[in-house]
Amino acid sequence: MRKLIILLAIFMIVGIVFISFGELEKTWLVLQHANPLFLIAAICVMLLNILSEALNYKFLYKLMGMEERLKHLALLTSTASFINVIAPSGGFGGIAIFVDDAGKRGNSRGLAAAAGALFLFLEYTAFLLVLSLGLVVLVRRNDLNPGEISASAIMLVIVLSLGFVIYLGAISGERLGRLLQQISHFLNRFIWFFTHKEYFSEISAHTFGLEVSEGLGILRFKKSSFMLPLSISLVSKLLQITIMALVFRAFNVDFSLGTVVAGFSSAYLFLIVSPTPYGIGIVETILPMAFYSLNIPWAESVISTLVYRGITFWVPLLLGGVSFRYLSKE
Repeated sequence: MRKLIILLAIFMIVGIVFISFGELEKTWLVLQHANPLFLIAAICVMLLNILSEALNYKFLYKLMGMEERLKHLALLTSTASFINVIAPSGGFGGIAIFVDDAGKRGNSRGLAAAAGALFLFLEYTAFLLVLSLGLVVLVRRNDLNPGEISASAIMLVIVLSLGFVIYLGAISGERLGRLLQQISHFLNRFIWFFTHKEYFSEISAHTFGLEVSEGLGILRFKKSSFMLPLSISLVSKLLQITIMALVFRAFNVDFSLGTVVAGFSSAYLFLIVSPTPYGIGIVETILPMAFYSLNIPWAESVISTLVYRGITFWVPLLLGGVSFRYLSKE
């Protein structure tokens, strides 16, 4: 089964490279005219961002009563990013990596899932704070369009829904178990039309809900303990904004703080709500227009988008692929 997953992952990577080959070629040509020092700095910040996410998981694991090495969590975080790219699922697919790893290492799968759900909630909550600033910039510049309003509404629904599930698990494991059981029942009925088999065990889903609730229950007693993980999530968003600013500097593009915050908000927003892997084709289309509307010349908007995506998409993808292969050998 593991070999099949690896083959599927390789197939997906080849497909993504094939689809994005033209973009890769353009990015390489553009890079030849950039200031390499700023680009190297941007890549270093990208690596630092991955490390900050691993550190966040370490604090969340500790809150759940689990201990894990930062190096191993960094590999898991990188692999989770890789899975989220090749199998778009709004970030939820990456949680399965932590759950599977916890089972292999004798830790509670439910506690790992709880940590993953909290990590995702904190990441999205931190982004909502940044997004609110970005929307303020767009409103002040009279540049807010219906697409960004709709995408922001979808983002808010995602965060509220995830928050509701976490709240439900914190107050009652039985309720969360029933909810997961109902979801499994719905998915089984849907899949039945294609396979005539039940794919999910509804009883196991209920039991898993009880295990997850065990970890989420700490919210009732350690609410203040989540301020540090939330702060790290905010730092992660600041690092990603810094990457965009460094890309601008690499091409001597004049920009303001409002421009880079609004630009990052648009890029990350459509990355999350896009149905394509990591926003492929969507972000590359929308981000240049967002930059242009923020008074960045069109040529610089396109160039900055290509390089920003090159760093934030291909660096995590390549590192994630290596991490995925390394972990699969353990």
